[in-house]
Amino acid sequence: MQANYIAGQWLNGVSERPNINPSDTEDLVGHYAQADAAQAEEAIAAAHAAAPAWGLSSPQMRADALDKIGSEIQARREELGQMLAREEGKTLPEAIGEVGRAAAIFKFFAQEALRVRGDKLASVRPGIEIEVTREPLGVVGIITPWNFPIAIPAWKIAPALAYGNTVVFKPAELVPGSAWLLADIISRAGLPAGVFNLVMGPGSVVGQALLDDRRVAGISFTGSQATGQRVALAAVKRGAKFQLEMGGKNPLVVLADADLEQAVNCAIQGGFYSTGQRCTASSRIIVERSIYTRFAERMTELTRALRVGHALKSQTQVGPVVDASQLQQDLDYIAIARQEGARLLAGGELLTLERPGHYLAPALFGDCDNAMRHCQEEIFGPVLSLIPCDSYEHGLKLANDTPFGLSSGICTSSLKHASHFKRNSQAGMVMVNCPTAGVDYHVPFGGRKGSSYGPREQGSYAAEFFTSVKTSYIQA
Repeated sequence: MQANYIAGQWLNGVSERPNINPSDTEDLVGHYAQADAAQAEEAIAAAHAAAPAWGLSSPQMRADALDKIGSEIQARREELGQMLAREEGKTLPEAIGEVGRAAAIFKFFAQEALRVRGDKLASVRPGIEIEVTREPLGVVGIITPWNFPIAIPAWKIAPALAYGNTVVFKPAELVPGSAWLLADIISRAGLPAGVFNLVMGPGSVVGQALLDDRRVAGISFTGSQATGQRVALAAVKRGAKFQLEMGGKNPLVVLADADLEQAVNCAIQGGFYSTGQRCTASSRIIVERSIYTRFAERMTELTRALRVGHALKSQTQVGPVVDASQLQQDLDYIAIARQEGARLLAGGELLTLERPGHYLAPALFGDCDNAMRHCQEEIFGPVLSLIPCDSYEHGLKLANDTPFGLSSGICTSSLKHASHFKRNSQAGMVMVNCPTAGVDYHVPFGGRKGSSYGPREQGSYAAEFFTSVKTSYIQA
C-alpha cells in the first residue's frame, strides 16, 4: 500500500483503495492509503506548525526546492507519463506532455519565488512613508480533480510553496498514483517537515476536514460546480480565502470565411482529445449556416475515423472514459440528446476491445438547438453538439448563452470579427483559430460566470490568491 505523507513521514491510512486502469479493468495499478478525519487533522496540524518558519524562509531556499522538484519530474517524465496514462486513461503522448508541463510549472514558480514584488509610495501626509508587501496566507488546502492528475496539482502546489505557504494536498480518489509519485518527488526536495503533506482519502472526510478547520487559511479547489458551491459556503462561513475552478460548456464559433480544415481540426482536438474530459473542451460547435452542411460532413468523417483504444498503445487517439460512473453519465447525456431531437451523426456507442475497459465511440450530434439540455449542461466526455447559426452576431449570442464562461473560440479569417469576439465573448480565455483546450502555464487561467470564482490560477497572477497584501505606514 502506498502511504500518505504527513509531517515528513510516510504513514499508512486507516484503509486502502484500489487504483483500477480504465483501459483494462482487470489491471490493478496499486493500493493507496485512505485517511480518516484524525489523520487529516494531523496533516493540518503539521502544516500549521511549519507555517511560521516557512513563511519567513529565504526566497532562494524556496526557489532551489521548486527547481529541484521540476528537474526530477522532467527526468522521470516517461515513468510518470506511464502512470498517468495507466490510471486516468489519457493517451501516452498526452500524459507525457502533461508531466512535462508540471515540470515547467515548478521551474517557473522557482523563479517567481525570487520575484515577489511590493511597492513603496509617498503618503499624502508629511513625514510618513508607505510600503505595500505580500505575505503568505499560511496553511493552504489543495483539492484537485482526476482529469489532470499531475498538471493541476502542480499549478496549485508550486505557487503555494513559492510564496511561502504550507500545503495539505488532497488528490482525487480516482488518480492517487500520479499524486503519490509527485509527493514522493517533493519529499526529497529539502522542504522542512510539515511544509508539504499528502492526504489521500474521500472528499467527504479529508476534503471536509480542510473546509472546517480554522487553521486552513485558504482553499484552492478544482472540480464540479456542486462541490465548488459547498467549498464556497464553508469558506465564507469561517472567513477563509477560496479559489474555485468548476468547469465549462465551451463554444467554438465557425464562420463562413474560416479555413474549413483548420476549423474542423480545432473542433476535433478541442472536443475529443483527452476523451473530452477537459473543462476547456469545446462541446458546442456553432457553425454559420452557409457552410454548416460541408462542416458537418467533414466532422462526421473525421469523428468516425478516430482510433479509440488502450491509453498505452501508440495508435490510440482517444483513450477510455475514466471510470464506470463517468461512462454512464456520458451515455445518459447521449440518450438525452436523442430524446431532445438532436441527430446523431457519428459514434455514441460502447466499444468492446481487446481488453475490458470503459470505451465509448466519440459522439457527434448535428442540428442541435442551444437551448437543449445537453447543450447547456457540462457532460465532461467525448460528446460534441453542432449548432447552426445565421450570422456572426447570432453565433456570438449563442456562444454567450450559457451559465459557464471558461473558454471560447472562433475560427475566422476576419480581423474585425476576431477582434470583436475577443472583446465580447463572456469567457475568461478566448482562442482565435485555435482549439478551446490547450493553454500555456505562464499566463492566467480561469473563467467567468459559473466556471470560476476568485483570483486567477497560473503565471504571476497566482500571487493574487496565494498571498495577502499588507500596507505599512512608517513615521520617518
